[in-house]
Amino acid sequence: MIKNLQDTVTLHNGVKMPGFGLGVFKVEEGQELVAAVKAAIRHGYRSIDTAAVYQNEAGVGTAIREAIEESLVKREELFVTSKLWNADQGYDSALAAFEASMDKLGLEYLDLYLIHWPVKGKYKESWRALETLCREGRVKAIGVSNFQIHHLQDVMEGAEIKPMVNQVEFHPRLTQKELLQFCREQGIQLEAWSPLMQGELLNDPVLQEIGAKYGKTVAQVILRWDLQHGVITIPKSTKEARIIENASIYDFSLSEEDMNRIDALNENRRVGPDPDNFNF
Repeated sequence: MIKNLQDTVTLHNGVKMPGFGLGVFKVEEGQELVAAVKAAIRHGYRSIDTAAVYQNEAGVGTAIREAIEESLVKREELFVTSKLWNADQGYDSALAAFEASMDKLGLEYLDLYLIHWPVKGKYKESWRALETLCREGRVKAIGVSNFQIHHLQDVMEGAEIKPMVNQVEFHPRLTQKELLQFCREQGIQLEAWSPLMQGELLNDPVLQEIGAKYGKTVAQVILRWDLQHGVITIPKSTKEARIIENASIYDFSLSEEDMNRIDALNENRRVGPDPDNFNF
């Protein structure tokens, strides 16, 4: 169990990944982004998650360099994730896209690189490229995002390196029990994107009742629920107060009964695309 903001999960290749981080989906390049990333680092966050398609890798890189220059953190203490976009999938194009991301980030290596979506006919070649980057030491860990069980089985068939992480939509309305169990059995770490269902869950009466019981916000209850399921979580915020609030989840523990009540909210409902039927 993750017990504090610096606690890590050990991936199957021995790399240690923080159990909690900052996501920057839909945060535009600019001072707000730089300030948010630096605020997160200042308040103890060590994992930052971006992607090529977010079009903010340069700002994330600027924030990281400034934080290092200001002695807020050392590079080796940070865990930086980016993702390969769909239009760049394939072996050679994936390698080129990785270099473009690294140029924008201004980093010498990446801690985690993910295939963003399982593009049919291409993701296995993309995975070969990620294996190459991993063997070369350009990336410490490699994984996938939005992969269902059959995608994982397909990519592992003939792969030299098993995915270390699968980042998926995961929240109380989409608990993905079978996928979570499969990943546990395979030693693949599940990571939640959109853990708060883009804010849709904040008015849920069951979650509000549980939050009142523990003296916590609905967001804090959900993020704690993630951790107690062994799922890494990366909530997004640009507001310093919310960044602090989101991470204030290590001073309480949800009872088994309350965990089950939250699990029971599942409707298999997504706010993002279906990985088996998406068009980008």
